[in-house]
Amino acid sequence: MPSQPDLSSATPHAPTPLSLIGVPTDIGAGRLGAAMGPDALRVAQLGPALAELGCEVRDLGNLAGPSNQRKPRDAEHGNLRNFGEAVAWNQAVHDAVHGELAAGRMPLMLGGDHSLAVGSISAVARHCRDTGKRLFVLWLDAHADFNTPETSPSGNIHGIPVACLSGLGPRELTHLAGFAPALGPQSLCQIGLRSVDAQEKHLIKTHNIDVFDMRAIDELGMRETMLRALAPLVGCEPSQTHLHLSFDVDFLDPEIAPGTGTTVRGGPNYREAQLCMEMIADTGLLGSIDIVELNPALDLRNQTAELVVDLVQSLFGKSTLVKNVQS
Repeated sequence: MPSQPDLSSATPHAPTPLSLIGVPTDIGAGRLGAAMGPDALRVAQLGPALAELGCEVRDLGNLAGPSNQRKPRDAEHGNLRNFGEAVAWNQAVHDAVHGELAAGRMPLMLGGDHSLAVGSISAVARHCRDTGKRLFVLWLDAHADFNTPETSPSGNIHGIPVACLSGLGPRELTHLAGFAPALGPQSLCQIGLRSVDAQEKHLIKTHNIDVFDMRAIDELGMRETMLRALAPLVGCEPSQTHLHLSFDVDFLDPEIAPGTGTTVRGGPNYREAQLCMEMIADTGLLGSIDIVELNPALDLRNQTAELVVDLVQSLFGKSTLVKNVQS
């Protein structure tokens, strides 16, 4: 097999002004606690940590939305739980993220559960269509999140965002961008999967989604995995390409990141996660980020939030040594 292109010499572009957007809800999750994720990241000094790297950071505070009161499954809305509330939160996320992109700022959506990615990625897709940019999404997660309302075992909406973004699901979520699907299969790559439902496996295959599960990472190593995952971006320019990172905290092994409600053993360790983030940074194409499923109620002295801040710093150029920058 021919060697994959090496992205490690890519020239990073100047940091875009950053906007932190807190979304304090776990309405799409099965457990309470992720609603406290945005403030846990602030306690872990996310904003100052990015400012130390030369980023101009603006914290927009937390969005407002419906309460997190749990409701039973609703047959009228595909047997999903808390459907109306989830739509309202995703609309709020969409509007906030799209507004920051239109203002030339990079949005960092601080969740909250992963259902909120429907709103954020729909906004990014809309922005890319309006500006003529190519969209590419990296989805770091232990789970595929590719159930539909018909296949969801739980009815929890944080298990269906990839399906919704692929055009499968209720119109209120599939068409948030104003069109559907928001994402084609060539625009999505999932990394770190290790808990996938039977129906999700079928949907991933039929939709031809590019996936590097933990077996692939075990066999290839993280460096080769990321080279292959990022290969479609080789030679792309920031003026023409938008890379969105959707980072679920349960992507990480629970031994280093216990503060999430859906832990699955056997995830990336600290160094693998750092390398993953550093190679994303090396592309120079990062345009927006989701940080989701951080649950401080399950954490140990906020260590998971502090780890996430450390990893996000790597996305913005933090490194052990000074990197050579091409002229």
